[in-house]
Amino acid sequence: MRSKFAKSLHTAASAAMLAGLLLSGTGIPALASDVVDVWKSPSCGCCTGWVKHMQASGFEVKTHDIEDVDPVKRANGVPEPLHSCHTATIGGYVLEGHVPAADVRRLLAERPKATGLSVPGMPADAPGMDMNMGEPYQVILFGQPGGKPAVYANH
Repeated sequence: MRSKFAKSLHTAASAAMLAGLLLSGTGIPALASDVVDVWKSPSCGCCTGWVKHMQASGFEVKTHDIEDVDPVKRANGVPEPLHSCHTATIGGYVLEGHVPAADVRRLLAERPKATGLSVPGMPADAPGMDMNMGEPYQVILFGQPGGKPAVYANH
């Protein structure tokens, strides 16, 4: 038999989970710790589109508009072949380019030993690009100890 306190705590936790599900719009609770820092060009429309995608998926996003993002990429260990237009960080990981929010959530849940995820270049159908051309693209996991970049997700 559960105590009044345990029942109250369970009810509060259930309500918080439901609110998170409703607010995130993704079926996955938005967490206060899900803050994405994004470094991007102030004039890049697709970067702004990706920021909106992440916000719509329940992430809090802080943007840093800078003219040259390359020093941020180098400082965060993004290999040149994996470069894209913007670089972000969250939970100790680097996100390079138009990584879908669902893949970021998976990364944060699985916590692999890696630097982060990249969507190299600017694929037409990636979040923020949104050209709906039916062109597949890959999300790459990079920076694993002793490992080469590997496909993390196919879209």
